[in-house]
Amino acid sequence: MDRNLLGYKGIKPVLMMITILILVQSFSIIFQAKWLADVLSALFAGETLSEQTGTIALFLLAFFIRQITNMLQQKVAYRFAEVTGISIRKKLMEKLFQLGPRFAQTAGTGNLVTLVLEGVSKFRTYLELILPRMISTSITPVLILAYVYYLDITAGLILTFTMPILIAFLILVGLAAKKQMNEQWESYRKLSNHFVDALRGLETLKFLGQSRAHSETIGKVSNRYRSATMKTLRVAFLSSFALDFFTSLSVASVAVSLGLRLINGNLDLYTGLLILILAPEYFLPVRMVGADYHATLNGKEAGAAMQAIIDEPVAEQTNGMATNLAWAKDSSIKLHGVGVEHEGSGRPSIDDVSIELAGMRKIGIVGESGAGKSTLIDVLGGFLRPTSGSIDVNENTYASLTSEAWQQGTTYIPQHPYIFNGTLADNVRFYHPEASIEDVEQAIEAAGLTRVVAGLPNGVNEVIGNGGRMLSGGQEQRVALARAFLSQRSVILLDEPTAHLDIETEYELKATMLDLFSDKLVFLATHRLHWMPDMDLVIVMDQGKVAEIGTHNELMASKGVYYEMVALQLEGIS
Repeated sequence: MDRNLLGYKGIKPVLMMITILILVQSFSIIFQAKWLADVLSALFAGETLSEQTGTIALFLLAFFIRQITNMLQQKVAYRFAEVTGISIRKKLMEKLFQLGPRFAQTAGTGNLVTLVLEGVSKFRTYLELILPRMISTSITPVLILAYVYYLDITAGLILTFTMPILIAFLILVGLAAKKQMNEQWESYRKLSNHFVDALRGLETLKFLGQSRAHSETIGKVSNRYRSATMKTLRVAFLSSFALDFFTSLSVASVAVSLGLRLINGNLDLYTGLLILILAPEYFLPVRMVGADYHATLNGKEAGAAMQAIIDEPVAEQTNGMATNLAWAKDSSIKLHGVGVEHEGSGRPSIDDVSIELAGMRKIGIVGESGAGKSTLIDVLGGFLRPTSGSIDVNENTYASLTSEAWQQGTTYIPQHPYIFNGTLADNVRFYHPEASIEDVEQAIEAAGLTRVVAGLPNGVNEVIGNGGRMLSGGQEQRVALARAFLSQRSVILLDEPTAHLDIETEYELKATMLDLFSDKLVFLATHRLHWMPDMDLVIVMDQGKVAEIGTHNELMASKGVYYEMVALQLEGIS
């Protein structure tokens, strides 16, 4: 049994309840066999069926108890699996929000979507099957073996020596199946990532004439997944056949021994029948574990993957953090020597960044590709924990901003905002689910989406996203702006929000975005410098360090790094 199971909430009462039910079931199996052997031996001795009515009733009672306890085990395991599945999905989603978009890019969007949707379902199946199977394997064979030893020592010894052979074979099959399952799961994750990325970029691929070429790549990935699946199925079918064969062989060895001793008169019919009936029941729990192993292995791997994400380290939150992180006009934030160094990388993404800001201001963050703009946005958004330095917010010092209190006060607009499969209104309500339709319509108007909505058959109730009406890049960005307008959060972070848009669409959005920035603390990371004259302050990043800070006019007058960047862009335009 996976040791992580003992860490789930409510597992101990569930284990105790299932253990009690299996104990009752095990005794019902023994008595069921005993009373069936009584009836058969009595009939063989010449007694009539009517004389065995009482014993038959006891047999049926034991059979009924066995089925009831089995049903109750499944019900208890199902309820626990359902509650735990809901809980782990909630924890996973909360952790993904804490880890932020950088983690999603590293882990792969398709992989994370697969974990949240299918992974949780497979994990529930794993819990539902594994709990009763493993407890039954540790209890039922022991009780049956003890009773067989009480009846006949020779038969007990045969059962004792055949069980390890069966278990050893089960372990060998399990190792082979695990290897194949790991290959299948890895292929499935790659296929998921390819599918999600291709689906989101399908319009661009078609525009560039690369959709047919990309379909060949997806075909290759799909074929690898098919091949891995077929290998896994072959191992599953062959192992099931072999497990049945060895189980039958073990029971047959007991039957041959009993038959020879019955012929020689060394054993009575009742004892022989009873042991023969109990022998398959002795091997059944192990047989069921082997049969369910392939069905639960995917769920176990998915559970381990989800737990690994949930266990990802984040900054510890300081007491009182929730009351001191609300941003207002008199708020202040200071970064003291903040640095981020990723494991296994060379130089730090950002190094010794010290900035002091206050109130509602528009802050531009510029620099060449790889200068540290996105990393700084991730730190300010609470998506990334600095490896050095500290952050002061309202005179309180924190190791990072990875707290729910800070994140609930921020709006994040990435380069490619995610559009969920749902209505336009529900997508706009992302930060404010309880918003009225009137508020949604006001946000849509503020974001410049009124004309788009007018062209939709169902208006704000039109289904968009994957499986619905597809939007252009500019329209998706306006949906993200509408979310920000509706949320009314005081801090806005934008990471290259217009990098994928043509310059005409960007200028159309610019006026709308500047209206959104009013009376807010805004951090805009971009390489398009025409935004900077509208910023209150410009932070220039160069090789992970802050090269310059000042207004657009101040930086142009100083003729430093920023001046060279502007000159280079103007030269490129001309």
